[in-house]
Amino acid sequence: MSETWIILGATSSMAKAFARTVSEQGHSVLLAGRDMDDLKRTAADCVAYGARMGEAVKFDARKRETFAPLYKKAMREDGLINVAVFVGSMPPQGDIDADPSLIEGTVIDSFSGPATFLQGIAPEMELRGGGCVVGVGSVAGDRGRIGNYVYGAAKAGFATYLSGLRNRLTRAGGHVVTVKPGFVDTGMTWGIEGMFLVATPEKVAADILKAVRKKKNVIYTPFFWRYIMLIIRSIPEFIFKKMSI
Repeated sequence: MSETWIILGATSSMAKAFARTVSEQGHSVLLAGRDMDDLKRTAADCVAYGARMGEAVKFDARKRETFAPLYKKAMREDGLINVAVFVGSMPPQGDIDADPSLIEGTVIDSFSGPATFLQGIAPEMELRGGGCVVGVGSVAGDRGRIGNYVYGAAKAGFATYLSGLRNRLTRAGGHVVTVKPGFVDTGMTWGIEGMFLVATPEKVAADILKAVRKKKNVIYTPFFWRYIMLIIRSIPEFIFKKMSI
């Protein structure tokens, strides 16, 4: 059966690596984002890698008017519709502390915008009897930490939303994978101090595809972040609030 992958935030390094892997499987890809020149180059690459169709589509999580054209393009394709969400923004916490108005954009980019898009495409996925959603969250959503608690809160909300959507789509033959990456070598993390055990986008993409094939519900990538976050979540609050992690 033919499949179409809608990839939101397709200009990110992780999204590009993921797009290449699904293109090699012969699927169609709709690459959605704001930088059309970059998206068009990636679309051409996807076709070269074997995609049945590759197209760049304008998408902005903060502009709901960009959602409908993407829905229409996806619905014209035969077979199952899948969505991979790589959208997000992470202003430095210090910038947010100085200007709290930055919270709104962070929440829209990292949670409410993608959730609204998924809510709109879910009925079509149900009608077609399946499809997969890959929602890329973050280990930052597992516990509020002083260095990025606004971004972490947005990703925690997105993870809860994905859990509910998984419950819904499973009833129609679909599936939702929640992905919690640790530190990944992307534009979002360049220049951040204190990074360790940094993964490549290609490693994350491979882990995601494996999770899709095995219908995993929640994955940490690389895998050892599951245990790192287990330790962090287990630290008593009276100790944790004195730590700078």
